[in-house]
Amino acid sequence: MSIAFLILGFVLLVIGGEFLVRASVALSFKLNISKIVIGMTVVSFATSAPELLVSLNAALSGSPAIAINNVVGSNIANIGLVLGITAIVGAIGVDKSFYKVNWPVMMLFSIALYYFLWNDNQLTAIEGGILFTALIVFIIFLIRSQKNAEVSEEVDDALATVSNFKMIIWLLIGALALYFGSEWLVKGATEIATQLGVSEAVIGVTMIAIGTSVPELAASVIAAAKQEKAISLGNLIGSNIFNIGSVLGLTSIIKTIPVTEPLILSRDIFWMLIFASLVLVLALLPKRHEINKIKGFGLVMLYGIFIVLVFRG
Repeated sequence: MSIAFLILGFVLLVIGGEFLVRASVALSFKLNISKIVIGMTVVSFATSAPELLVSLNAALSGSPAIAINNVVGSNIANIGLVLGITAIVGAIGVDKSFYKVNWPVMMLFSIALYYFLWNDNQLTAIEGGILFTALIVFIIFLIRSQKNAEVSEEVDDALATVSNFKMIIWLLIGALALYFGSEWLVKGATEIATQLGVSEAVIGVTMIAIGTSVPELAASVIAAAKQEKAISLGNLIGSNIFNIGSVLGLTSIIKTIPVTEPLILSRDIFWMLIFASLVLVLALLPKRHEINKIKGFGLVMLYGIFIVLVFRG
């Protein structure tokens, strides 16, 4: 039954994430918001909804290691797995905003998370409030900086003409699927961890993290296939920022998240920082300002090494 719960949880998270993204993007197009802002805010929040519900559910049900490592593992998967596969599908261009805003902000959030956890072995409501407030400030800055920019992207007519009724139905389906998906995923994962004799942290940073990163993978691969490169990279970087600022921020505001697994601070979070730093290195290596297929393959290979080391450890 634990495997059945895990699989059903994954399936519902994928369905819920997809419907939530559709409804959110359709609404954004109606409001004539540029695609880079959609990628950094609307899509990022919608694709972070599975992480939010899973982390909140895990924290409230007494599995704090899953709550933290779900986000840490998801941020690693977003770069190593999702960005890697997306780049293999189609090379991703890196624009100036990545160097000036997106990457530095992602690193600041990542380092702040490490400090907060290292400082007292927990993420408190005050620390969560700081992360969430910083996220709101970042969103406001992002939208204001885009207001004067020329919007050259074409609006997707199919989503722009979606009726309000259909958007509400999509939203309801997404919310229900995400709720039950998170419930069953955490239940199945904790049971499997017990049966396999591994820690909940290992399951959280691998299986659950990959499962909750599926919406990012779908959104980014589709965008890359359509050569909408801005939304591909913007979605991934934005999602990592949202995972820390909104998922762990909101979860810790509701309930303090203690660090119950030492390896979270001595291993897993350092892998998150390494992958985050690696994006900048790859963007600067020849061919500059582009994450091409070779670099994408390298990211996927490194992610595979990470997974092997986690299970062996």
